Amino acid sequence: MENYNQTCTDFILLGLFPPSSLGFFLFTLIILTFLMALAGNLCMVLLILLNTQLHTPMYFLLSQLSFMDLIYICTTVPKMASSFFFGNKSISFIGCGVQSFFFATLAGSEGLLLMSMSYDRYMAICFPLHYSIHMNRRVCVLMILGSWAMGVVNSCAHTVYVLRMPYCQSRAINHFFCDIPAMLTLACGDTWVYEYIVFFSTIIFVLLPFMVIVGSYGKVLLAVYHMRSREGRKKAYSTCSAHLTVVTFYYVPFAYTYLRPKSFRSPAEDKVVAVFYTILTPVLNPVIYSLRNKEVVGALRRVTRKFCFTTV
Repeated sequence: MENYNQTCTDFILLGLFPPSSLGFFLFTLIILTFLMALAGNLCMVLLILLNTQLHTPMYFLLSQLSFMDLIYICTTVPKMASSFFFGNKSISFIGCGVQSFFFATLAGSEGLLLMSMSYDRYMAICFPLHYSIHMNRRVCVLMILGSWAMGVVNSCAHTVYVLRMPYCQSRAINHFFCDIPAMLTLACGDTWVYEYIVFFSTIIFVLLPFMVIVGSYGKVLLAVYHMRSREGRKKAYSTCSAHLTVVTFYYVPFAYTYLRPKSFRSPAEDKVVAVFYTILTPVLNPVIYSLRNKEVVGALRRVTRKFCFTTV
């Protein structure tokens, strides 16, 4: 059995998969999912950037979500893949801090951006005549900058604490990335104060946005219920249910992991739950929010035809 008690400052990421044939199979699935997420989100960013018909507040927010997801999934999966493939599970102290910083920044920013996108849908369906007033480019920019700013501030506070925390002899993090709850188990001192900080931070960046999103979609569904067009109601119900599904995949696993006391956590369970908000959500977002949209599909076809005619 390998000895993961380190006297140096490096951490050891124990990873997600066992070194077996089953582990290699699961690793292959994760890599395929990672490549799909990269292709889908990069496609959305370029498509919205190059197509002037998609230069609207809704698609402006969607392009920012895809951009966040591109960086978000690249924060955890490449290191996990290299650790499994090459067997080098160590990560430097600074490298672990950098990974924690980017993960916390993007996780918090995306949580707030999803709330902004639900507000956009709420205004578009419930108050269509006032939509252009309440949702213009200036408002979108402020929403995006506010999401990034709050995410960075929150991440800086957590990262500074994690880097200054006294660690015991063992540096083996039972996770596939430098997740803060997993790192807390290695601390020598009492961390109950910081656990409360993580608890309240999760309420602000996860629980409250999720409640706002559910409330806004509830009002949207109520407005859709009074629509006269049966086909329009069916389409709206399908869209809202898909949006709520992917939002649930993002927020609920986060809340389940970060709102539990340390004594109730299971490292193996936390790693599996983390797959939902670190890997599955970035690959589902472009499919649910964008590629199911007729305007996006039409723009993609026009770009494809134009590319084919140009190459011929």
